[in-house]
Order: sequence, then structure tokens, then C-alpha cells
Amino acid sequence: MSKAVTNQVPYFGKNKRAISIFRHGLLIGFGLFAIYPLLWLVAGSFKNEEEVFTPSLIPAEVDWGNYLQGWTSVDVSFGRYLFNTLLICAISVVGNVVATSMAAYAFARLNFVGRKPLFAVMLATLMLPIQVIIIPQYLLFSALGMVGTYLPLLIPKFLAVDAFFIFLLVQFIRGLPIELTEAATVDGAGPIRIYFSIILPLIGPALITVSIFTFIWTWNDFFSQLIYITKPDDYTVSLGLRLFVDATGISSFGPLFAMVTLATIPVTLIFLIFQRRLVQGVATTGLKG
Repeated sequence: MSKAVTNQVPYFGKNKRAISIFRHGLLIGFGLFAIYPLLWLVAGSFKNEEEVFTPSLIPAEVDWGNYLQGWTSVDVSFGRYLFNTLLICAISVVGNVVATSMAAYAFARLNFVGRKPLFAVMLATLMLPIQVIIIPQYLLFSALGMVGTYLPLLIPKFLAVDAFFIFLLVQFIRGLPIELTEAATVDGAGPIRIYFSIILPLIGPALITVSIFTFIWTWNDFFSQLIYITKPDDYTVSLGLRLFVDATGISSFGPLFAMVTLATIPVTLIFLIFQRRLVQGVATTGLKG
């Protein structure tokens, strides 16, 4: 009996190893299939116009001219578009982190009249698509003379308009021990002191999640920037890439692919650098909620 069992162990071990190899191979295959469009984009940035749409990932001849042409072919240097986008993203991240954390702290820890109805209204705004509110917003900012500037893109970030981030931070703050704030209150600390000294240091992972998503969503935004930004010198990356597509349908695909490749680098670096913190923030928020 023991001999039979002993003889079967190597078989099951090999079978398990074969299944593991098959699973990993399948995952690698799906991964390559999913990443192929990105690889094709990067490869296309080094191809000339004749072979840019060939399925091969290896160009017959590496053409670095696409990057030089794309950087200088439009009226404004593409570096200007990158700077404008980074500026908007940086201010948006600061505004969102400050405003949404304050709003979340108020909803999660402070008792005031109408807190629950206001929180319900805030959650209801999650179901409103941007196309529904963009016209009233445009009329408001137009009446204030802000159209054509960055203010319509930046001011809402300091007014806690992103309900998703408020909800995320509320769930995180509610998971913190209430004894901490109660002890601080007994010691004479007010709501502002509690916010800066206790709440902010403890919600660091959630704030990093808010920062990363704000940066990525602002960087990839096109619709709002198209509506409010009118001067070519103030264009962002999204609007700058649009200039490579001619109104008649004639496009410079090589330089376009080159600039798209450059535009994906900051977002990719941000995600890779803060990937662990992002996963930690989302996971802990989900557990504490």
C-alpha cells in the first residue's frame, strides 16, 4: 500500500508542475496579446510613413526623425504642451487632496445639521455624467469671464466636486478608531487640530490613491480641456495630439505615434512608482469600509 502511494507522488507532482506551467504560459500569452497594441504604437513611432501600419513590431529602418518632427511640427513646441499638462495635473492633485479630505473628514467625523441628506446628495452626483452638467458649468464660467483660461479646470478641484474621492476617504476615515479623536477632544483639540494632527497622517495611503487617480484622469482628460482652453499656447497634451490629425483626414502618423509614446511615459512612471501604495490604499479602504 505504502509503495503504491509512494509511486504515485512523483506522478502527481509532475502533473501539478505541468498544470502550473500551462497556466503561466496562458497568462503570458494573454499578457502579450493585451500589450501588443502598446508595443505596436512604440514600434510605429520608429517607422516611416510607408510601413507605419505594417503588423511587424520591428521596423525595417529605425527613423528617429518622427520624434524630432513631432516635437517641432506644430506651431508650439510639444514640450510646451507637456509643461501645461503637468502644471494642471499638479495643481489638480493638490486641490483634490486638500478639498476632498476636508469634506470627507466633515462627513465622517463632524456632527452638523443635514449631514446625512447632504452626503446622500453628494453620492447622487456620482450618477450624473459630465455631459449633463457641462453646459450649466460652461455658462457659469463664461459669465465669470473664465473661459479661455485654466480656472474652469482648476477651481472645481478646490471645491471638492469629485464625489468618488470623498466617498473613498469617508470609508477610510470611518475605519479609524473613534477613540483617537475622542481622546484629542478631551485634551482640548478642536476639529481643525484633529484634522491636521490625527486624520491626515493616518489617511496617507488613501490620499496617495486620490493623488494618483487625479493625476491620471487629469492627464487623460480631453473633453473639458477642449471646451475651456482656446489658446494654442495653453493647449495640453491631449489637445496638442489632436493637431496631428488634419481636418481633411490627412494625418502624420509617425510623429503622432512618437508624441503619443512620449505622452504615455509620465503616466506609466507614476503608476509604476506608486503601484504598491495604490494597491495598499485601495485594499485598506475596502477592508475598512
